[in-house]
Amino acid sequence: MKILAVCGMGIGSSIILKMNIEKSLLRLGLQGEVEVADIGTARGAAAGADYVVTSGELAPQLGGLSARIVVIDNFINVDRITDALQSAFSSTS
Repeated sequence: MKILAVCGMGIGSSIILKMNIEKSLLRLGLQGEVEVADIGTARGAAAGADYVVTSGELAPQLGGLSARIVVIDNFINVDRITDALQSAFSSTS
């Protein structure tokens, strides 16, 4: 599974989100490749992604992707990220 972590600038917050997605995947007993992108390059980067994880503010800009958009309201809270991913994974299986 490929997951793309998207933030506005693609620097600090997407790296934090990437690390916390990886922690969430470990908690869920799943493996995945997590990459980062800023909103400007997200469309191209999401071409091969299964999931795109981003904020509610950026999600509308990513409409029309084949990847499933997972909205996260807190990039730091691993429990919330885990819950959102688990919900997204279970609704597509």
